[in-house]
Amino acid sequence: MAEFSLDLNEEQRDLRDWVHGFAAEVVRPAAAEWDEREDTPWPVIQEAAKVGLYGFEFLATCWADPTGLSLPIASEELFWGDAGIGLSIFGTSLAVAAIYGAGTPDQMVEWVPQCFGDVDSPAVAAFCTSEPEAGSDVGAMRTRAVYDEATDEWVLNGQKAYATNGGIAGVHVVTASVDPALGSRGQAAFVVPPGTPGLAATRKLRKLGLRASHTADVFLDGVRVPGRCLLGGKDALDERLARARSGQRATGQAAMRTFELSRPTVGAQALGVARAAYEYALDYAKDRVQFGRPIIENQAVAFALADMRMEIDAARLLVWRASWMGRNNRPFTAGEGSMSKLKAGEVAVSVTEKAVQLLGGAGFLRDHPVERWYRDAKIYTIFEGTSEIQRLVISRAISGMQIR
Repeated sequence: MAEFSLDLNEEQRDLRDWVHGFAAEVVRPAAAEWDEREDTPWPVIQEAAKVGLYGFEFLATCWADPTGLSLPIASEELFWGDAGIGLSIFGTSLAVAAIYGAGTPDQMVEWVPQCFGDVDSPAVAAFCTSEPEAGSDVGAMRTRAVYDEATDEWVLNGQKAYATNGGIAGVHVVTASVDPALGSRGQAAFVVPPGTPGLAATRKLRKLGLRASHTADVFLDGVRVPGRCLLGGKDALDERLARARSGQRATGQAAMRTFELSRPTVGAQALGVARAAYEYALDYAKDRVQFGRPIIENQAVAFALADMRMEIDAARLLVWRASWMGRNNRPFTAGEGSMSKLKAGEVAVSVTEKAVQLLGGAGFLRDHPVERWYRDAKIYTIFEGTSEIQRLVISRAISGMQIR
């Protein structure tokens, strides 16, 4: 019988220590500046590319880990450094995951390298699926893609909301409806190559947190892309649409497949933010003296820190389980992917709030990073499926019923 162990192997420990070192030495010292500037930290992205942390080779190495733990391990460490910069570095991976999950081998070879650019001139990519009237309700998507047989092109029209790297990306991966009558089953994903006319992002969004990560609404006005830009190809799409029209069970849906791949990793990002706040609050509580003794000697403070550590460790186990299941093609029969993201996101919010509280007035000042981590944490109960949507996914999975 194989021995059961939760110990990381040597490669995973080396990866953890390497990414942690980059986060400590490069990311953290730059975090406050880029949060204040609310701008994309291109110098940090370039530094990540130089050391091998930004690029498809790094992602492929993580994805090849048979335990599925390498990417969440790396994500937790990088986002421990800073979530805004971390998302600027890892935001491209969502578009890459869409290409990797739905594309053909030829499409992966053509488009994935363009998502990252090169070491001297790094690029970013964007995955565009949310819309002003269709966030969690993917079936209400209004962006349309119409096939032009005469030119073998697809014509895209619509608006996408809250797109990470929207407008500044070279490659945009856009989900669109090709048959609105089929709802979410009538959707597909398209690559919009760099410089394609008709795609624009006129307004950069200003945010509560993750300010070093660029977010924008993306507008598509008569965007024409070659037939080869339909991820998976037209034959596969036609076959899938035919099954949907005949009432056969769906085998997948463009946006949701990408989210299924990414939810545990997003949970790991939230863990990084939570752990950063917990560690800072712990050190502060040991050093801060009130009434002649460190405040950690007070049960109220010590118990709060104990709860923070317990919740972080519990959330990490859910993230690791879901990551292992996803890598080994185990079905999420109880919504395990959603469980991991839900728990980690809510832990990030509660832990960073407790950290601010434990620091008292100091926690409310920008002199201490817990203020930034508190702002950054909130997004993890919102994007890639709100906490309410995660609970809906879990409840449907455990009940087998269409909970609404």
